[in-house]
Amino acid sequence: MLTENTAPENGDFGWRTFLLRWSGEWADALPDDEVRDADDEAARQSRWLGLPPASEERIAAMEKRLGRRMPSSYRSFLQVTDGWRHAGGFVWLLAGTADARWHDNESGLADVFEEYMEEDAEPEEWREAGVWRRGLQLDVESDATYVLLDPEDVDEDGEWAVYTWASWRADAPERYRSFRAFMEAKFREFHSLRAHRTDGVPEFVNATTRELDARVEEARDDALRGDWERALKKLDEAKGYGRPRAEGLGDQIRRLLGLTYMVYFRELVTDPTYASELLPPLVAAHASSSHDDNGLTFHLRGADETLVSLARATLEQVRAGTYGYTAPGPFGEAVERARELAGRGETDQAWRALVEALPLWEPLGPDHIAPLGWVADPLLGPLLTPERGREFLSTPRGGRPGETPSPTPGLDPPGLDWLADRDPGTLRGGYRFVLVEGVAPEDLPSRLGDEETQGSGLGAPTTIWEARHRQLRGTGGMSSSGSADRPVMVVGRAGAGWSFAFDGRPDPFDAERFVSPAASASAGTRAVVVWADCSARHDEPFFHLSVARDGVEEYAFTYAEGELRRTGDVPPALNPDGSLSSAEATPEAERPLLRAVAEHFDVRLPRHALLNGRLHTLVSRSWTRPPKDGEAVFMWGTLG
Repeated sequence: MLTENTAPENGDFGWRTFLLRWSGEWADALPDDEVRDADDEAARQSRWLGLPPASEERIAAMEKRLGRRMPSSYRSFLQVTDGWRHAGGFVWLLAGTADARWHDNESGLADVFEEYMEEDAEPEEWREAGVWRRGLQLDVESDATYVLLDPEDVDEDGEWAVYTWASWRADAPERYRSFRAFMEAKFREFHSLRAHRTDGVPEFVNATTRELDARVEEARDDALRGDWERALKKLDEAKGYGRPRAEGLGDQIRRLLGLTYMVYFRELVTDPTYASELLPPLVAAHASSSHDDNGLTFHLRGADETLVSLARATLEQVRAGTYGYTAPGPFGEAVERARELAGRGETDQAWRALVEALPLWEPLGPDHIAPLGWVADPLLGPLLTPERGREFLSTPRGGRPGETPSPTPGLDPPGLDWLADRDPGTLRGGYRFVLVEGVAPEDLPSRLGDEETQGSGLGAPTTIWEARHRQLRGTGGMSSSGSADRPVMVVGRAGAGWSFAFDGRPDPFDAERFVSPAASASAGTRAVVVWADCSARHDEPFFHLSVARDGVEEYAFTYAEGELRRTGDVPPALNPDGSLSSAEATPEAERPLLRAVAEHFDVRLPRHALLNGRLHTLVSRSWTRPPKDGEAVFMWGTLG
């Protein structure tokens, strides 16, 4: 039976059974040629790390000396052994009835922790700092490690919390809810330290490791059947004991839940069998958080030069946005369909293509529980959300039976209304877009592209924020009203039969110099242009709509500087008078206008792809005419 006992703290834990197992496994793990002192040698031969049990009289005498009755788990421990050797790797002797004493700030650590306390520190922080004044010290011999029972941190069972702190560990004191929890943690620490030794000692195998390794195998099967929560619980338990495979398997689940911190696929990422699946997410997480590539090399220690070279090449592709995930078999075919859909902004459909093919996926080996390389793909990676990650993990795969989970709701609302929602940091300078009917996204450069890029096709997938940085490259973060306004726009599908080009960080709107690209984009079809920002962030709200057919503008209206100007015969469904008739437009004025455009032309824009994903790009022709002689020119900062 493992130490993760579910009995209540004040119940019968079975200290003797637990401590006998610990002692025997410690004795068996000692190399024959290891130098030991007399006490350790005696413990090895007797297979007992403890001491004789404390009598009730000795415990009562200790409690009288200290003036407090001991908490239940420490008291019952003393009834089995009056002290303990080798509590983990850094406490060599733990106090029994004779050595337990009040610390009384002997170390001076209360002053140290209180000196660095913030003025607005919470009462809980002050209470924790005070443990050095009131705590019962249990460490007798240690590697500069303190172990204190706190008589004022008491739970509903009467258990005192244990606090530990080591001077060589740059961290806050670690808290355990009880003495029993502390000892269980030290048993895990003992196992973890022995499991990771590589100094030629015999393989660390015993009843505990065999049980844990069996649970790791059970967890893998659970994960493939879609029961990822049960699997992760088993894997985390085994990870605490340092069992091989447990961390690497658990990290695959954690990464699909959207976690990247401390997710390294340890031991598995350097195995060439899994490199195509585990290297890309590791590299992508590194690329997003660090420019020091030595950190990536550290996580690949032990890998051969071929794998390290592959990691470097993958890193270059991820940073350039050119990495493309592939997979074998039917799932790989679904990946290609999903990439095509995501590249057009149809992210909900792309997600369904991936998940519906997942039951056909096969693992690369016994330590592989889900496809992962796709999260580093610039088109597929943004599809992942925590909710979708749980759906993905809950889907049976690898030939295992199981219940298919309910689909997660789509992320894209219909229509265009969502553009009027100004979340912090999104579309903060307004937006502009072009809609073209009956044209594929890859054909938009010939209609909207500037003279230099018309024949070059679409650019690599990018976010709307990265597109803005591309536009500003070489300007030093400054723009001029005398400059041509050639935005880098992302493109995709805008519903059945329509394509779009979108700019989420446009230059300031200049009504006098603005030239709508609707006419040039509409040869042989229809084109719609919208440029708007009625948010409270700007002194002069504005909204522009223009519609052209066969190269000729049919109608348009522009609200700017408190005036509404129109040309042509605007259809009643798009009449702006109800929203823009007042002297000052409000953020809510956008919403009915956007709804009218969406309904009149039966179009939509993909919110998730635009705000969170990557789409192909084009460099548009200028949206402004050159300044006339004597016309004022002004400069503005354009920071991201």
